[in-house]
Amino acid sequence: MDAGAVKLAVKRAVCATCLRAQSACICGWIRPVQAQAELLILQHPLEVGNAKNSARLLHLCVRGSAMVVGEAFDGAELDGLLHADGRTPVLLYPDTTGDQLLPAPPAMPALPATSLRLVLLDATWRKSRKMLYLNPALQRLPRLALREVEPSNYRIRKAHAPHQLSSLEAAAQALGQLEGSTGALQPLLAAFDGFVTQQASYVRA
Repeated sequence: MDAGAVKLAVKRAVCATCLRAQSACICGWIRPVQAQAELLILQHPLEVGNAKNSARLLHLCVRGSAMVVGEAFDGAELDGLLHADGRTPVLLYPDTTGDQLLPAPPAMPALPATSLRLVLLDATWRKSRKMLYLNPALQRLPRLALREVEPSNYRIRKAHAPHQLSSLEAAAQALGQLEGSTGALQPLLAAFDGFVTQQASYVRA
């Protein structure tokens, strides 16, 4: 095998951990954190191969998190994921009051973060709404809306407003909101900064 073929093979090799090409591996940015609430990431299939997507890094950083790919989930399987270990699931999603296609969600439970499971839909806004419509179990979850949203550092992906966050940033702020402090989750944002810098370097190259 000549040198050119070797370089091509290395470029095409996939990291078994982050599932990206070895030449674009993001494992160096993994910063393990232990959140009080558990994290369940439901990723839309169109996001799986998106190089700018931050959900895989989020999953690798948050200990005990689960990540499942799909759009319309089997009801029994989804119910098992949502209520595993007796935790109460809450959906990170904006208020949909006024949407006649969706039932009014129940109120947020008065429970400590250690009893909760944060459910995150990793998708574009349009696709996340479709996921919500297609999965009645998600519609029945209490909703967590972010308060005092900090500006996004997601400069590698187009956003329509400064408060539109990446999946990793949204999860970090939501987990901090549930815990009452974001201090223990700062490594998540540090990981994201490194990831964004790496992705931006490919654009400049």
